[in-house]
Amino acid sequence: MRRREFMALLGGAASPLVLLWPLAAHAQQTALPVIGFMSARSPEESAHLVQAFRDGLKEGGFAEGQNVAIEFRWARGDYSRLPALAAALVAQRVTVITAVGGDPSPIAAKRATSTIPIAFTVGGDPVAAGLVESFNRPGGNATGVTLRGAAGMEPKRLSLLRDLAPGAALVGALFNPDFPNAARQMQDLDEAARAIGQRIVVANANTDDELEAAFASFVRAGIGALLPVGSPYFDTRRDRIVAFAARQRLPAIYPFREYAVAGGVLSYGVSITDGYRQAGLYTAKLLKGTRPAELPVQQVDRFELIINLKAAKALGIPISGNLLSLADEVIE
Repeated sequence: MRRREFMALLGGAASPLVLLWPLAAHAQQTALPVIGFMSARSPEESAHLVQAFRDGLKEGGFAEGQNVAIEFRWARGDYSRLPALAAALVAQRVTVITAVGGDPSPIAAKRATSTIPIAFTVGGDPVAAGLVESFNRPGGNATGVTLRGAAGMEPKRLSLLRDLAPGAALVGALFNPDFPNAARQMQDLDEAARAIGQRIVVANANTDDELEAAFASFVRAGIGALLPVGSPYFDTRRDRIVAFAARQRLPAIYPFREYAVAGGVLSYGVSITDGYRQAGLYTAKLLKGTRPAELPVQQVDRFELIINLKAAKALGIPISGNLLSLADEVIE
């Protein structure tokens, strides 16, 4: 065939080909299942957790952009935004909702849909929260991972704080009253403090203004040590909380490893990254068609004591040999 005839033939066929190729590519793209990832936390401080989630997805056979798409939605510590975020994902008809960053996130997702499968992480009891019927038989459209041990850690943290700061006559306890587990946290800490004769002063914070007011109240009270309890809102503000303790040269114990990495002296709690990896695995199972009712709720049982020795030395806070012997990791 002569070149001119070939080009004429190609030109005549070009129009349908030009039309069909983009359509085929678009069809392939839109055919990907979509994960609606909603969190009560912030993206800036959750990059390592998102990576752990992606690691779990990969173990389950899914990679973002290859055979699954992810739509991220962040409440940035403002729980009031979660119902709207959940409703938007439902309206978008995502394949699976992954609700993380604390109990308010999966609660909002569960209220928004009874049909879209939900994989969650929670810090408390998912049965009491109304997310599942039981651990072994979740029922309904939700299942996931509980960091349940995190909900009862305040007595243990107070004991470790006493070792860190044996001379602290008054401990400042920072609470978020809007966190679903706040009442239980308060009760546990109060009972533990009474049992060992430790005086505590409580400050509540749910907004940035309230957080600054809480800091000021601690300074006025003359606290000798700081204990922030677990809350997604505090996680999104952990740099500010750690910086306050550093300015006041306060011994402090925090609920998760991330605080110690950010410069906090001591942290003790469950491994959040393990929880997110497991949530990724469960999300992969749901994408493959497994029903949530068939997946028992998993419980993260890995606890870690992290000491930031570099921060302690900078603040002039001695670390006892007992704490060092118990540490799972020492940051030097």
